[in-house]
Amino acid sequence: MRSVRQHISPDLWTGRTDHTERRSSFRYHQIVELIDLEKLEPSPGKACALIGFQCEEGVRRNQGRLGAAKAPNAIRQALASLPWKLQEGSTLIDTGNIMCQNDELEKAQEELGSAVSSIFSKSVTPIILGGGHETLYGHYLGVRKHIGKEATLGIINIDAHFDLRSYEVQPSSGTMFKQILEQDENSHYFVLGIQRFGNTQELFDTADELGAHYIYEEDMTESSMNEILSELNEFIEKHDHIMLTLCTDVLNAAFAPGVSAPSPFGLTPMTVRTLIRAVASHQKTLSFDICEVNPALDENGRTVKLGAYLTNEAIMAFLGGHQDDANFESS
Repeated sequence: MRSVRQHISPDLWTGRTDHTERRSSFRYHQIVELIDLEKLEPSPGKACALIGFQCEEGVRRNQGRLGAAKAPNAIRQALASLPWKLQEGSTLIDTGNIMCQNDELEKAQEELGSAVSSIFSKSVTPIILGGGHETLYGHYLGVRKHIGKEATLGIINIDAHFDLRSYEVQPSSGTMFKQILEQDENSHYFVLGIQRFGNTQELFDTADELGAHYIYEEDMTESSMNEILSELNEFIEKHDHIMLTLCTDVLNAAFAPGVSAPSPFGLTPMTVRTLIRAVASHQKTLSFDICEVNPALDENGRTVKLGAYLTNEAIMAFLGGHQDDANFESS
């Protein structure tokens, strides 16, 4: 059986209402439009479309802690009450979820790729809510289908781990970037937040062999942020298109306990927010996904709420809400 699509209940999008007519008082639940992917029409203005990936088969194969499949709907619920900071002309659409059934990860990733490509075809920006980080491969399939085989693609990953494991036996949440880099000579990889003791020496060797660019978590201090953003901009300028992925296990476990692979080290939310704002505000950046939020292991919804806030940062940046805060100029 193939993966299936799940329509979203309006009950997920409820929250406080300050005013029913003044858009300046609206929150997410008052502006989001629930539209089936098959009925999505081209947007006359700037628009983002949410697509959830209810899948953790890749995490299971990677022997991680399960629960991330519950994240798409949990993040929606946390987004619902956030203030909507954009005025008329910007739209948020929810196209539902893709569900992985019968452990058929590869088919689910293919379907996610088709959904992402379909969203692009309507001149809408995809925002993918994972799921385990295997979400990224389906995200990539959709981006590559959209831009064609010849365009150069820069993949920016905010992550504690390389995810460059062997996929000879089977793909998992730890193999996606190796799959991409070995199969697609026009894609290149930049990962921020790598932990020295979160990756084996073999993975560091593989990253070097495949030409990955990476920055250690311990080197991502506030004083070094201008230099890091400069490196990011240089990477972006070398490519025709950029896609952005966030694995929330990059965050310090004090801020994000509910992830598949928590760590006592890691980045602060402020650092991750700065990176998302900078990359998503660049005109070459096409799309964003957030992965590895694990509501089943969260404490008082802290990680889900943080995941929603970081997703909000990406949406606002794509739709123009952070133009004055952009950390480097779009070319």
